[in-house]
Amino acid sequence: MDPTIHLGTAAVAETYRAFGEREARGSSTTYERWARALSEDDVVADLLTTLPAGKRQPNLVFAAARWHGAAGTYANLRTTLLDRWPAVRDTVLARATQTNEAGRCATLLPFLASLPQPLALLEVGASAGLCLLPDRYSYRYDDGTSLDPRDGPSEVVLPCSLGPGVSAPTRMPEVVWRAGIDLAPVDVTDPDARAWLETLVWPEHEDRRSRLRAALAVARREPPRVVAGDLLETLPALAAEAPADATLVVVHSAVLAYLDAHARSTFVDLVGALPGHWISNEGARVLPASAALGLDPSDPRFVVMVDGVPRARSDPHGRSLAGTEDPWTAG
Repeated sequence: MDPTIHLGTAAVAETYRAFGEREARGSSTTYERWARALSEDDVVADLLTTLPAGKRQPNLVFAAARWHGAAGTYANLRTTLLDRWPAVRDTVLARATQTNEAGRCATLLPFLASLPQPLALLEVGASAGLCLLPDRYSYRYDDGTSLDPRDGPSEVVLPCSLGPGVSAPTRMPEVVWRAGIDLAPVDVTDPDARAWLETLVWPEHEDRRSRLRAALAVARREPPRVVAGDLLETLPALAAEAPADATLVVVHSAVLAYLDAHARSTFVDLVGALPGHWISNEGARVLPASAALGLDPSDPRFVVMVDGVPRARSDPHGRSLAGTEDPWTAG
């Protein structure tokens, strides 16, 4: 290591190197290239250390840079960060990585449909609430299963590849009550908020960007209720509002990684004390119950757990679902 690099810069460099190798590789050529190059760029890495620790994550910094014009080569990203740093920094500080991936509903649906119906769906870390609308989307599983909402095919069509150890749902869930919690709910009627959500989608993922626009259109017709608040403080009272004759299901995707270990443990205890069921869709190493499935650091897949029991591995953006014994083959 260059002895002139202080520990903060070294930590940033390692974070970006790991992001490029483990998350972006095989998914986004642009983000992989940017992350790898930034991890070797002492000047830019040092600049990022001026951000609060919780604001240095690649997804947020890269999206903020793209918001201010970065595109294509690493040289372009570097120029944007260095020349427009005050503006980029303000965007990083003002916004969050609230990626709202409706595609994840395809990997959650088999478990939602298997629970006693009807459902009262409560999502923590709900962002714009797009994952509160699983019954408003159409699904196309690669085993030939097709599911549509009761009123006909949706403009949001979610394809999902199934691996060994899992089966497609045989019915749509019946959701009679839905609500979400987020520190800063995204207003689906606000064009600026919608544009930021689109910017959070990785550069090459045009299918996801198109799907996001369609899901936002669905949500605008009947915006899901998302309450502003801390999940640990707000969850019990909001859960108590669910109708007693429906099965309460607390669900979340890519949320708990943003909590520290103590907060995660507190959340597990809190959700475990509620009636109903708990479906989590997080990185394998986020919760102790799934940690053994995260031994391969090159495997980017999430683990779907039901009531704390690992049930399946899922693509982070909902493209595939497989049993927990399914081996990972890097692309």
